Amino acid sequence: MGIARTWIFPILRMLLVAIIAAALIKLAFFPDRPAEADPAQPTGTIVEPTVAVMTGTITNDVVITAAVSADPAVPLKSTAAGTVNRIFIAQGATVAQGDVIFDVKVPIERDPADSVDAEGKPKPAIFRYEDVEAPIAGTLSSLSVIEGQELAVGAAAGNVAPPSFSVSGSLEPAQQYRLLNRPGEASVTITGGPAAFTCTNLRITTPLAGEQADTAPTSGDTGSAGGAAGSGTTATCAVPGDVTVFARLAAEMTISGGIAENVLVVPTTAVRGAAQSGTVWVSTPDGAAEERAVALGLTDGSQVQITEGLTEGEQILEFAPGAMAGATDGCTTYPDGSMYCESVPLP
Repeated sequence: MGIARTWIFPILRMLLVAIIAAALIKLAFFPDRPAEADPAQPTGTIVEPTVAVMTGTITNDVVITAAVSADPAVPLKSTAAGTVNRIFIAQGATVAQGDVIFDVKVPIERDPADSVDAEGKPKPAIFRYEDVEAPIAGTLSSLSVIEGQELAVGAAAGNVAPPSFSVSGSLEPAQQYRLLNRPGEASVTITGGPAAFTCTNLRITTPLAGEQADTAPTSGDTGSAGGAAGSGTTATCAVPGDVTVFARLAAEMTISGGIAENVLVVPTTAVRGAAQSGTVWVSTPDGAAEERAVALGLTDGSQVQITEGLTEGEQILEFAPGAMAGATDGCTTYPDGSMYCESVPLP
């Protein structure tokens, strides 16, 4: 026992201390991990995100905010110059197209040689009677003439308000590119009203330069669809007669601009240009990007059809250079969730 205390234990303690010291020296001066890189030297790389050209389906539905309005009244005009002889239908009455509202007593001019009788006395005046008829079926909403009143040809005599309604909404300029093939109908949903129905006789109109303001509706409650029928482009369609609606109801109009199935599609962010033609950047094997012109077809606001210029599987830049400058500045978001952004020139 004395030998163990005198020699063995002290030797073991010395070995243990030497091992610990060697381990600390190894950790301090000879680490296993590689030396840290110089923080002053850049180590990151910038990689442009790419996307593959794929086949898909484009459903080009343009959704606009609209409103219901009563169709404008049709003016009742005198068809001859003369005197109102007799009024047959009172204001507020329901009329059919062709009903005689009033007639005009028109003097017939005589030949000077036939203007006096054999005794030299002036012959009595002779007259003809011109009927003024209702131009459409509806309600005689106003009648502004009285018996005995003198009228000129084309003088306004009143208005006939039709019992029909229309739905109108404003189209943004960029949305018109999506409706180059003008459809003849639209789907309309009335807020708080009946189920969606087909609205016929769709018309997309833009006022011509110099167009007269007197072409506006003349009835008292046929104002524009919540401002839809302003100075811009307006989409208007006729409400079927079997659908019950009321003026100024809010509505949503969906106009189908077509559908393309099993076609090449890419994100709209990858294309500079929004209609008919554009430019994409195709990834090359050496990691660069090559600019290429493409022909565009239908778009749903998030994807666009490629009709020429690309093949399935090609890799293109997901964001066309310059197209995302300013994020969404200058972009317009439509009710259907789609966004149109004007192209930003390359620096």
